[in-house]
Amino acid sequence: MNPNSNPSPTAHLAPESRRFWRQIAVNFELEPHHFALLTLALEAWDRGQQARVALAKAGSLTFEDRFGQPHARPEVAMERDARLSFARLLREIGLDGAATPEVARPPLLRMNRGGSHAS
Repeated sequence: MNPNSNPSPTAHLAPESRRFWRQIAVNFELEPHHFALLTLALEAWDRGQQARVALAKAGSLTFEDRFGQPHARPEVAMERDARLSFARLLREIGLDGAATPEVARPPLLRMNRGGSHAS
């Protein structure tokens, strides 16, 4: 990969996410729109990590309402939704079926995955 041919990760991503972004950019051949999807995936990852920290700070997955009824903390749903978004976006890019990142290759695009094709 030519480092000048691909965009850089946005500054608002967490440092760990920016490192992951660069690792994917170096090890996989991605189309320009895949970089936007990768950024969205890592934003979801970061949001999930924020929810995880908030849950740890709260010390519980649940809270009791004014009637004493237990409810899941909102951060539980935030973390779950972030995980789902991250996984789906990686699948959309085609990184879910990738072998080890040490072997540079294009992602498995829908048209290359087999199955039925429209004629």
